Amino acid sequence: MSAEIPSNFVAAETICGLRWRPASTEDIDNWAGLIARTAAVEHPAWYEKHGDLAHILESTTNDARTSTLIGFDETGTARAYGRIEKNPDGDKARGMGCVDPEWQRRGIGSAVIAWQETCTRERFARDAAAGHGDHQPRLRIRTEEQHHHQSSLLQARGYRAIRWFNEMHRPLSLPVPPRPLTDGLEFRPMDASLHEAVRLAHNEAFEDHWGSEPRDEESWRFTLEEPTARHDWSAVVVDSSSGEVAGYVLASHDPDAAADRGFKEGYTELLGVRRAYRGRGIGQALLAEAMRRFADAGMDVASLDVDSANPTGALALYVGMGYAPVSRSMTWEKIL
Repeated sequence: MSAEIPSNFVAAETICGLRWRPASTEDIDNWAGLIARTAAVEHPAWYEKHGDLAHILESTTNDARTSTLIGFDETGTARAYGRIEKNPDGDKARGMGCVDPEWQRRGIGSAVIAWQETCTRERFARDAAAGHGDHQPRLRIRTEEQHHHQSSLLQARGYRAIRWFNEMHRPLSLPVPPRPLTDGLEFRPMDASLHEAVRLAHNEAFEDHWGSEPRDEESWRFTLEEPTARHDWSAVVVDSSSGEVAGYVLASHDPDAAADRGFKEGYTELLGVRRAYRGRGIGQALLAEAMRRFADAGMDVASLDVDSANPTGALALYVGMGYAPVSRSMTWEKIL
């Protein structure tokens, strides 16, 4: 059995050779260094950096004091971390974490997951007591297909893979296909005057998407204020006659990723079209508009991540626009 890290670990004794406590702003450089060292060995498609971690610690929905932990060695160097996040009304929690490659195979990863499971149970209980629904606790963790050590660890702890996702790329050296909007529709910039309307459009567009949950105002603000967000590469399609939002695309760019991956990447974070406007080529027009903006900014590749079983046919849409899958990831789940 793995060592157990108690959920109230502030004054815990040394476990697995590490001292554990919640993450704080003073830990960001140390925390980011741990993730970067792990990424240098495991080569994930993307990993959290300094700005992302600072953003995480700003969340009030997922208080770092009860949703994060970092394990430090005797020199004070961060060697492992874990965290969970959950929407108050959500029916699942999501777990993230890593262990320094030099400290793997010591039971630390299993101990971190055990802590995540305990925190998930406690978080569900708190949300239920606050009137947010009495859901059965479940924890989901996402891994990339090539990370077999993570898959083995999750399987050993009773997790099962329940969904697969494709990372897809399209070279921007190829001409962007012309996909104009039909009459009565127009592009608008993603500015503050449309943020709330786009949030509501997103909730409607993603209502039938697996794993998606409605975004409240705080979680939507958290999305829009991601450090890598590029609102100048994003766009909104509006119905000219009514002013209603028909669809939108949110883009991002991580300038540090170019050094890791060898190319500059414009990333499509979210793309949605409301039901009443589907079948009018809006998705293709939004993708083409995003690709034009990526290309004008000097990006090499347009990329995105898509659920392989997306009910709206998104995979076929992206293939039709010239995207091709380059890697896969999967979501693992355990009912607690």
